[in-house]
Amino acid sequence: MQNIIDDLKWRYATKKFDPSKKLSDDQLATLKESIRLSASSYGLQAYKILIVENPETREKLMEASYGQKPVVDASHLFVFCAYTQVSEDDAKKYMELISQTRGTEMKNLEAFQNGIVNSLKNKSDQEIANWTSKQTYIALGQLLHTCASIRVDALPMEGFSPATYNEILGLDELKLTATLACPVGFRHEEDAAQFNKKVRKSNEDLFDLR
Repeated sequence: MQNIIDDLKWRYATKKFDPSKKLSDDQLATLKESIRLSASSYGLQAYKILIVENPETREKLMEASYGQKPVVDASHLFVFCAYTQVSEDDAKKYMELISQTRGTEMKNLEAFQNGIVNSLKNKSDQEIANWTSKQTYIALGQLLHTCASIRVDALPMEGFSPATYNEILGLDELKLTATLACPVGFRHEEDAAQFNKKVRKSNEDLFDLR
C-alpha cells in the first residue's frame, strides 16, 4: 500500500516538459489500457479520448490553450472529449457489447437497457452534457494515477477554449466536446515546480466522520 502513496507523492502538475523524451510504445499502451478500464457511469464510457501527436495540430491547440507550452513540448497530448448526446441506440450497442463479452442473452439485459434509456429520457440536453463531462474527470484521475505509477509526468488542464479545440479537432460533427486536456511525457530538469513541497489540507481539515 505504501507504493500507492509514494506514487502520489512523486507526481505533480508538470509545468515544463522535456521535448526530447518520448513515451515508449509499452508506456503509451499501458496508459491507454488504464483509461479503457476506468470506472464510468453504467460502464457506458460516454466519452472519447484523442491522443494528439501531429505537431501542427498541437501548435494550434497551444494557441487555444492560452500559449501553454506543455501542449507542444510533452510527448503526447491527451484530449478528453464528452459526448453531447447519448441515445437509445447507444444503450443498445452497449448491451450488445455486454452480451458479446459475457455471453449473456440480450433478453436478460432488457431491464438494464430500459433503466439507462429511462434515465436518459428524464435528463435535458444540458443535464446529459454535464453528466458525460463529469465522466471524463473520472477517466482523467485514472490516467494521472497510472502515469505516477510508471513514473510518467502529466499536467491536467482545464485552461483552454473548448469551442476552439472542437473546431480544430472537428468534434462538433462527432457530437463531442473537449472537456479536459492532459499533456503527458517527462519533466524537464529545469522545471522548478518539481522541487516544490506538496501542499494539501490536513486529514483533520479534509475529512469529517459522521
